[in-house]
Amino acid sequence: KRIEREEEEEEEALPLDMMDEDDLQLMKDLGQRASFLTRDLSSSEPVHAKKRKHERIIDKYEKIPRTLQTAPEKELIHLLPIKDKSGIIPQTREKPVTDSNKDEEDQEEERELEEEIIEDPIQELTIEEHLIERKKKLQEKKMHIAALASAILSDPENNIKKLKELRSMLMEQDPDVAVTVRKLVIVSLMELFKDITPSYKIRPLTEAEKSTKTRKETQKLREFEEGLVSQYKFYLENLEQMVKISEMCCEAVKKLFKQDKLGQASLGVIKVISGFVKGRNYEVRPEMLKTFLCLRIKEVEVKKDTEDINKPKKFMTFKEKRKSLSRMQRKWKKAEEKLERELREAEASESTEKKLKLHTETLNIVFVTYFRILKKAQRSPLLPAVLEGLAKFAHLINVEFFDDLLVVLHTLIESGDLSYQETLHCVQTAFHILSGQGDVLNIDPMKFYTHLYKTLFKLHAGATNEGVEIVLQCLDVMLTKRRKQVSQQRALAFIKRLCTLALHVLPNSSIGILATTRILMHTFPKTDLLLDSESQGSGVFLPELDEPEYCNAQNTALWELHALRRHYHPIVQRFAAHLIAGAPSEGSGALKPELSRRSATELFEAYSMAEMTFNPPVESSNPKIKGKFLQGDSFLNEDLNQLIKRYSSEVATESPLDFTKYLKTSLH
Repeated sequence: KRIEREEEEEEEALPLDMMDEDDLQLMKDLGQRASFLTRDLSSSEPVHAKKRKHERIIDKYEKIPRTLQTAPEKELIHLLPIKDKSGIIPQTREKPVTDSNKDEEDQEEERELEEEIIEDPIQELTIEEHLIERKKKLQEKKMHIAALASAILSDPENNIKKLKELRSMLMEQDPDVAVTVRKLVIVSLMELFKDITPSYKIRPLTEAEKSTKTRKETQKLREFEEGLVSQYKFYLENLEQMVKISEMCCEAVKKLFKQDKLGQASLGVIKVISGFVKGRNYEVRPEMLKTFLCLRIKEVEVKKDTEDINKPKKFMTFKEKRKSLSRMQRKWKKAEEKLERELREAEASESTEKKLKLHTETLNIVFVTYFRILKKAQRSPLLPAVLEGLAKFAHLINVEFFDDLLVVLHTLIESGDLSYQETLHCVQTAFHILSGQGDVLNIDPMKFYTHLYKTLFKLHAGATNEGVEIVLQCLDVMLTKRRKQVSQQRALAFIKRLCTLALHVLPNSSIGILATTRILMHTFPKTDLLLDSESQGSGVFLPELDEPEYCNAQNTALWELHALRRHYHPIVQRFAAHLIAGAPSEGSGALKPELSRRSATELFEAYSMAEMTFNPPVESSNPKIKGKFLQGDSFLNEDLNQLIKRYSSEVATESPLDFTKYLKTSLH
């Protein structure tokens, strides 16, 4: 090992033996200095410069490369190449050169601005100071709006351009006064357009009229008319955009209600809407309250029922484990139960009790809003939305409020201030209340039956045809679901009036009404006596009587079905023939499954004529006998016509009646 170590030391020392003494001394001196480690070894200066004494300073200076004062080279940016027939052509672009002087100036300006900002910090205003500042801004905006409006009214033709300036204030960006300013500008523009719009019709000019030369007054008037029309168009577009914004908000709220499974977010939104409606003194759009219809309140009851059916699994007690399981089995069972508990906690994010509490609080706020409107704003346009909401959530109302609510609904109906559709909503709400928890109450809703019975003939093929859908829903709740509380006389009266109503409504309404009649005939089997022409009992049918219990409907027949059997719509014909046959479930007179399995409301919507087309298409009927029809006086004899004309042209004169001459003539 010693010999090998000496050989290695000799090999390492070989380079030093081969070096000159001067070079070895230089390396030792450099090694003692720290600058040797940091010296630029890539420099062109040789290490042993002292040996080359023949090189002079001038030669050294001449070898240094010269630099000329030329323009700086422009940097190029390489772009994607272009390929054509000749080949690929490279594309480049010069990189923009920034002026360092300008950059320095910009930096100095920014520093000065920062110093100014630092020197003058923004003072935080109190609430009182903020309100005073807002009031000041708002007053300035009002003065500006008033000045522009006055200038336009004083000379509309010369100041038509100021109309554009006023309309531009609809884009106010100051958050403190933006909403108020926009409202003021909208109202101001409406009043201006009402005042400056001419009474004649403004039509667009033709190309020939535009090319012809006109007087200055005419050209000025044309410019005024064109500017007025264009500004009015932009004004309407701005209003349309504002309305669409409100529709987007309502749709967003509806989407939130539908997707909120827990109810926390829905409760927060309901509080905001309720406070807003009360703060505006119920002067809001009905679409705001219609968003309540999308609340997921009924799902709590359904989920509660499923939890009652699928009861949570019970774990074994310690005594049961000790009796039936070994020590190792108890250990495994304990681990299994622990894992099962963790999985159950992970799946159940929130408890049912918390959901029920949130939904109860949400419903309380909704009902408070509804009841306030029923009490204080009975003539408000919000009433239909309130009645529709009460009809949906009536089964969740506390039983203590049923009597008062039914009295309010009947008072609204008897007041005569509601439209026909609103009265139908009142009736529907009343029976939704009675069909739920109201079954336990001893309440006679005969006045609601009477109201619906006497107002059925208000439906026709015109504007009230859409009310048929609500009527079908009311009949289902009033007669079918309350079959035990409905007498036979009442059922007979409604069936007779419905068949009469089916003669003068649109085809889809007739189909829905006949489908309801079919269900009533199945619900009340003894009503088939209306298909018999022989009268039952004593008395005469009184169709003009408004009381269904006392109109003697058992003494009439459904002759309307024979007229409906010749209806131009094929589905109406099938239903009429089916009812004439006694509404059988089987046999040749039975309906097809696509008609018998659908509800009356579904049939009404399926055969709707909203698109002004028949479903299915109705075949055109051509008259077989083509003859000439006699019109007017062609039915009369020519001599009789002359006699009628002669007597009609005579002037009537008052003369005493003397029948004695006719008596004498007859005696002779």
